[in-house]
Amino acid sequence: QKGSGFIRNTTKGARDVVLAEIANKPDITITSGNEPQVLIMHTHTTESYELQDADFYDKTYNARSLDNSQNMVRVGDEIVKQLEEVGIGVLHDSTVHAYPSYNGAYDRSAETVKKYLAEYPSIKVVIDVHRDAIERDGGVRVAPTTEINGKKAAQFMLIAGCDDGTMNMPNYMQNLRFAAMIQDNASAMFPTLARPVLFSYRHYNQDLTYGSLLVEVGGHANTLEEALYSAELVSDALIKTLNEHT
Repeated sequence: QKGSGFIRNTTKGARDVVLAEIANKPDITITSGNEPQVLIMHTHTTESYELQDADFYDKTYNARSLDNSQNMVRVGDEIVKQLEEVGIGVLHDSTVHAYPSYNGAYDRSAETVKKYLAEYPSIKVVIDVHRDAIERDGGVRVAPTTEINGKKAAQFMLIAGCDDGTMNMPNYMQNLRFAAMIQDNASAMFPTLARPVLFSYRHYNQDLTYGSLLVEVGGHANTLEEALYSAELVSDALIKTLNEHT
């Protein structure tokens, strides 16, 4: 890659093979016009953030909310806003897949994505927007944070799944290529914003398109304001990446 993005490879795939793959672009072609190209959705819709920037956190706060102005839908709204402003066709699904039960959330969100792909075959990219939960031993919460242009932003992490032979994901390297491009652009534009891409044996419904990724925007100790700023910056990197596929 031309930039300084990093990939954390937890698979058995050889480093040289991964490097050779990410030197290629994914088979994605973004077209102009009104047809949607991108779907923003949330498997864990109710994940949320701290509302105040403080030196402590409330241990009783479980970082979940059904209020779409405070959970992942709000973060998704920011991404949608940025894409719409530059004329990229985008849809945003706010279906709650993980409430009242987390069990089966990915099965339910897969059905949601399949419905959109059937109705809008123009969709090339599906971004499942989450927030992470990082804790040290003893339960101390960690807020991955950086400063961009004098303002605090939650760091983000892309996850690209790898097939261990049991997941029916024959094209998983396409998603990794896409993640590497976004990572590379983000690292060039905002050098401290991105955590390394996680390339791991995960499914996350990434068999559905060549541009299916999961993004973790900050963690449960970050503030909503930090997450929203991060979403704006991640969108800039995503837009630059998508424009390279027109």
